[in-house]
Amino acid sequence: MIIIQAVRAAFSMYSRLPVGGRYFDERSIKYAFCFFPLIGCVIAAAELLWYYIYELLSFGVILYAAVAAAIPVLISGGIHIDGFLDTCDALSSYGDTEKKLAILKDPNSGAFAVISGIIYFMLTFAMFTEIGTLKQLTAAVSGFVISRALSAAGGVCFKSARSDGLLRTFKDASRKRAVIISSCIYIIAAAAVAVFAEPVCGAFVLPAAALAFINYRFKAYKEFGGVTGDLAGWFLVRCELAVLAAVVFSGTLI
Repeated sequence: MIIIQAVRAAFSMYSRLPVGGRYFDERSIKYAFCFFPLIGCVIAAAELLWYYIYELLSFGVILYAAVAAAIPVLISGGIHIDGFLDTCDALSSYGDTEKKLAILKDPNSGAFAVISGIIYFMLTFAMFTEIGTLKQLTAAVSGFVISRALSAAGGVCFKSARSDGLLRTFKDASRKRAVIISSCIYIIAAAAVAVFAEPVCGAFVLPAAALAFINYRFKAYKEFGGVTGDLAGWFLVRCELAVLAAVVFSGTLI
């Protein structure tokens, strides 16, 4: 029962998938991060299904890429994009740490958030137009799982920038050891699937994600004094884009 509650807690918080209400009691939160990457599995499955429909019905590549770029947002509800945009606003302010943290709390979107959002969707759309085979796509969608596994691990391991907030709540309540072990299992499994599906492209998946994770830790500590929920979203979005780009560019070597 506790596992089911933890899964429902993860999905109710980090996705728009119907799971029958919200579960934030202490027991469910304790293991919620362990199942956060499962949302990435759902997104990956949706991307593969959409590719199958695209080929079956012979849609144009523009329609395919547009829907493919929208699927992660439609399933997640945009919670990670929101963090990405807020963080881009904060980083572009070039203010001190307190000012950046204040910007993260500001519900309004600044010009840099809008610009960053447009650039992100343009790049994601363009990358999906370059996906030529189902094998390449399989390698690329592993990033949806790996990014969430790394985000969960970072959430419980990295220093928090604030003493409050959703990420801090989940961090304090989580079983750190269980989250780290489960995250490693997800990462290894997803990377293995990527390599098995397309060895050349898959070989670049984990290094791309690792570089994004290292940059996340560096930026979070340097600019904000630690991590927040918004920064976790910023990392997740950039990690997924990094993996997608790695697959596209490594695909030219095949």
